Amino acid sequence: MITVQDLELRAGARLLMDEVSFRIDKGDKIGLVGRNGAGKTTLTRVLAGEGLPAGGKVTSSGEIGYLPQDPRTPDMEQLARDRILAARDLDKVITKLRAAEEDMASEDNAVRDKAMRRYDRLENEFLAGGGYAAEAEAAAISSNLALPERILNQPLKTLSGGQRRRVELARILFSGAQTMLLDEPTNHLDADSIAWLREFLKNHQGGLIVISHDTELLEATVNKVFHLDANRATIDQYNLGWKKYLAQRETDERARRRERANAEKKAGVLMDQANKMRAKATKAVAAQNMAKRAERLLAGLEDVRAQDKVAALRFPDPSPCGKTPLMAEGLSKSYGSLEIFTDVSLAIDRGSKVVILGLNGAGKTTLLRMLAGVAKPDTGEIIHGHGLKVGYYAQEHDTLDVTRTVLENMRASAGNMNDAEVRGILGSFLFSGDDVNKPAGVLSGGEKTRLALATIVASSANVLLLDEPTNNLDPASRAEILGALKNYSGAVVLVSHDEGAVEALDPERVVLLPDGDEDLWNPDYLDLITLA
Repeated sequence: MITVQDLELRAGARLLMDEVSFRIDKGDKIGLVGRNGAGKTTLTRVLAGEGLPAGGKVTSSGEIGYLPQDPRTPDMEQLARDRILAARDLDKVITKLRAAEEDMASEDNAVRDKAMRRYDRLENEFLAGGGYAAEAEAAAISSNLALPERILNQPLKTLSGGQRRRVELARILFSGAQTMLLDEPTNHLDADSIAWLREFLKNHQGGLIVISHDTELLEATVNKVFHLDANRATIDQYNLGWKKYLAQRETDERARRRERANAEKKAGVLMDQANKMRAKATKAVAAQNMAKRAERLLAGLEDVRAQDKVAALRFPDPSPCGKTPLMAEGLSKSYGSLEIFTDVSLAIDRGSKVVILGLNGAGKTTLLRMLAGVAKPDTGEIIHGHGLKVGYYAQEHDTLDVTRTVLENMRASAGNMNDAEVRGILGSFLFSGDDVNKPAGVLSGGEKTRLALATIVASSANVLLLDEPTNNLDPASRAEILGALKNYSGAVVLVSHDEGAVEALDPERVVLLPDGDEDLWNPDYLDLITLA
């Protein structure tokens, strides 16, 4: 279904992988793992035909369904339902059928007769594409991904980033693609939807590559694991399920360390002897041969896996501000006749920690965008207190200019920082050398997350507005973010499906949408985190 031969991938001048070969056949369900920036997203883009390799060859057969971390929809005026049905070209047929039905009610005999003939032809085309059963299948998939009728009947432009991503996931699952390439498919899903997705992928009969930090998803679905080793620019392939892979990888690494330690010990003895023998002219040739033998002992060994680097993340010391740097009064938002929330008011005091909870579509992201000043309410106002400095992290990385480089994005947020200070912050977030000159648009989801957080660090903000800040991060980087949240002394307003992130924040208050009710935080609310 997909064959890869001698693949070479690069991110700028940095080599991601070299001379990598593998196949994805029917029934192969592969978990693609590796630290952020190792090349997982770049590889899936190339496999999907949306990027070109630096070398090697990729051939494929059959339809490929690709879910990137930041999907871009070409027509934002399209209804969500039509976007999903378009996966089997049913959207246009259904639109034409509805138009034919209207013409069939015409009092003009000619118009009515022509419409009836057109309807018969269109219905045959509709049935050939799966017909009413396919429409019902799309509705079932959508419902299981928390996309109810009211969402499906909305234009894509009115949906949140998380809702649009779920529409794209539904479209791919509905498409019947033989091979699916899914990059963090559980982002923005509630617990019930994640459980349903696990079963769907488990029963998928075609090929699958999934990138996910959801270990339960990997454990339930994959029968092979590809580990991208960024330090050796290669892929370690394991024909094992997730748990057996973890055990085998650790066993392999221990064996590799023992083998290298033994070889280094033997080589060290040989080199010591060679150095002693070099002092005597009569033994110079023997010494040279002994040194070569020591080199051969080391040359055939695989490198011991270097420890993956982790972003050394620390949120900024907040700038001085008044007692209540940010307030909102009487906020409401609607899209047409659809009311998202109404009459929401809140006050963010200096150093306070607040979590916003609500079901998908309740307006959590919309409220955060209003507080950040990037969206306007229909009614009400945002009030800036003395000394307010906002640091906004958008779940879709909207704060980044994808046409600018990493360094240019940082400079735009860094105020009076000099170039050395800017590069120092970028280095702590694992952007160094040529990486700082890459356009933000080519970064992986995890790299965009690190860059967006780095711009916040440069801003010395005293109110952080964080929308799903742990999405797309490997476990080590996620741990760094949670540690930074614990130690930050400024105010934080958090939206997250991640229980660990909420626990790390140790919030004082919770705001429940769409009603805007406030309550003191208590651990019982943790049960709502993954459901919301």
